[in-house]
Amino acid sequence: MSAGRGSAIRRPVRVGVIATMLTGVLLLLCCTGGTAAFFLSGLGGDAEDGDNLAGWGCGPVRPVDIVGELPRFAEYGDAQVRNAAIIIKVGQDMGVPSRGWVIALATAMQESALRNLANRAEPESLNLPNEGIGADHDSLGLFQQRPGWGSVAERLTPSYAARKFYEKLVKVRSWQRRPLTVVAQQVQVSAYPDAYAKHEELASKLVNALAGGAARTVEINGKAVCDAAERGEIAASGWTAPIPGDVGSGFRTASRPSHHGVDIGAAKGTEIRAAASGRVLVAQCDPDNRNRRDCDVDGYPDKGGCGWFVDLLHAGGYITRYCHMVVQPRVKVHQIVSAGDVIGQVGSSGNSSGPHLHFEVHERNNRKSSGAIDPVPFMRGRGAPLRAAE
Repeated sequence: MSAGRGSAIRRPVRVGVIATMLTGVLLLLCCTGGTAAFFLSGLGGDAEDGDNLAGWGCGPVRPVDIVGELPRFAEYGDAQVRNAAIIIKVGQDMGVPSRGWVIALATAMQESALRNLANRAEPESLNLPNEGIGADHDSLGLFQQRPGWGSVAERLTPSYAARKFYEKLVKVRSWQRRPLTVVAQQVQVSAYPDAYAKHEELASKLVNALAGGAARTVEINGKAVCDAAERGEIAASGWTAPIPGDVGSGFRTASRPSHHGVDIGAAKGTEIRAAASGRVLVAQCDPDNRNRRDCDVDGYPDKGGCGWFVDLLHAGGYITRYCHMVVQPRVKVHQIVSAGDVIGQVGSSGNSSGPHLHFEVHERNNRKSSGAIDPVPFMRGRGAPLRAAE
């Protein structure tokens, strides 16, 4: 088991540093769009709350109905949610795995705030159904596609625009495993390549609400399997369990109220994987209670410190921590890692009574104990549950 933390890892991440990070930890874009009548058919009455639906169980993946009543989200208007449904439905019809739907939604969120935008630089577009006027060169539609993507009318047709996006997406090498922002940039060639990642979490919520928890699935042998993202398999949400293994000591239990993570049992040397794509904030030996940095030997209870450990910053301002590695981590500060990349090996360095991974999740860019949240429901909600955690 693990316990006290050394002072070296009690600092919050500086805001100025965060602003430059690839993972983009800006607040989720919150916006409203037009409500062109042809997008609102079938709406009426009290729609279910999207956040509630996003938290439902997973599977089987539900085909999206783009003409019926859709859930409501505080961040988006009815027309925008219907555009999201169209994007997902096109992906389903094309057989694109659900990770692609998350990437597509996050991209359209950044490019157009899920609005079908006309452009004065393309006068013909002003006379076609639209949900606002954009001003990015001659770009049109949900994905702000330029003339090389199709005619004016085609680019202003949401289903066409989504299909063209997916056709290019699936040609990107290893697109299901690479960071969302990298893949989206390969497709879009944007002037702001780091901006897509901040929409990943809300995109996953929309996919879950509209398609039966599909962001919690991982594609295994051509099938979407719920809550099975481990051993390097990546859920559509972009997350995976750091190691396979059973949770022992839990988060802030009655007997250990200052235990700000969970302990996952595993043999010494077991590979530890990045739970999601992100940037390395810390990769070092944590000093113990006597300020010693002797992480190359097994620790013991009450020694103090995390041993060899890594902190990763992810999209949405989440931070994951991996403690008690057996040897120096395989990653370095500022390095960009993909979900599932091996970052170290299980050990027993620092404040530890035996080989295991101490795993923490923090929110709001806060590396201090006050920022820690329970990893068990967090990982379950992303399709990467920690085993035996109930």
